[in-house]
Amino acid sequence: MAKKIFIAATMQNDGKTTVSLGLIAALKKRFKRIGFIKPIGQRYLVEQGYKVDEDSILIEEVFGIKCNIKDMSPIAIERGFTERFIEKGAEEDHAGQIADACERISRDNDLVIIEGTGHAGVGSVLNLSNAAVAKLLGADVLLISSGGVGKPIDEIMLNKALFDKEGVNIAGVMVNKVRPEKYDRISTLVKKGLEQKGLSVFGVLPYQKILDIPTMREIKEELRIQTLFEGNSFDKPVENVLIGAMNVKDAMQFVRNNTLMIIPGDREDMIAAVCSIQSGKTKKDYSFSGLIISGGIMPDKGSMERLIKSNVSVLITKEDTYKIASRVHSMVVKLKPQDTEKIKIIVDMVEKCIDIDKVIASLK
Repeated sequence: MAKKIFIAATMQNDGKTTVSLGLIAALKKRFKRIGFIKPIGQRYLVEQGYKVDEDSILIEEVFGIKCNIKDMSPIAIERGFTERFIEKGAEEDHAGQIADACERISRDNDLVIIEGTGHAGVGSVLNLSNAAVAKLLGADVLLISSGGVGKPIDEIMLNKALFDKEGVNIAGVMVNKVRPEKYDRISTLVKKGLEQKGLSVFGVLPYQKILDIPTMREIKEELRIQTLFEGNSFDKPVENVLIGAMNVKDAMQFVRNNTLMIIPGDREDMIAAVCSIQSGKTKKDYSFSGLIISGGIMPDKGSMERLIKSNVSVLITKEDTYKIASRVHSMVVKLKPQDTEKIKIIVDMVEKCIDIDKVIASLK
């Protein structure tokens, strides 16, 4: 019978996928056959005719896991799914589908990593909260929270209450995204605080800014906006975002390397300045990741020629400058199989900061 561990978190985007990926890489050295399942997914792609959660596809492609792709992602929550459930009840036996998929994956593996969705209560509307699914699958939980000292302890104890109610054991906890300059102090304090609550701490992970930095391509795909010109910076990181709502001279003082400029298409002066820097015609020691043209205003012919010549990446949207800037700032960067540099950072970080022997000792 395969051992199981359910990866849960106290909030959305606390790092379940990061931890799952890093743990699988580390545990592959100790277990010959590792399976993966994300019982309920909210972000999916269509793969082999099935709606499959993005994280299942990521894990499959990175590690070459040979589980049936549909078993790795048995339930995909599409738009309108929740409303239909409330109005008409369950259309299928979702709990049965999840249990059967996990059983099939368990047969062929020594260890199964189960990745939850959001905090302990997510899915309650469908009678399939993370706590309920962990109980259904007979798995202990590795619970992740992020940042600080008091905040993660409070959030972990709040989530623990629901797991306790379902009779699910918390095997151990991790704290993720701790600022590097505060890492030593917070790591010591949070470990002590959690252990005083009777919880085993598997590790504390530092915040890695690079994991939250998107490329122009990812901004285009995540925000679903149109490409005006792909350029040669389409896969460059976007480290800074600047709204060009001032005169050119003042705006250039705020530009840093790998800056995304957001401007209406009729700002010929700003477009000319960006293209001049991008083409190496100035002595500035920085470059742009790209432009987003807001308001749906197409640049004039001269500006378009400059943009093409400078080879800068340009996206265009009908949204106003403030709205698109807000969406870029609040965008969640999701790991992709091609993000090899980020994946290496995650694997190295988990190996260094997580007590893998302690994790293995907790497995049932």
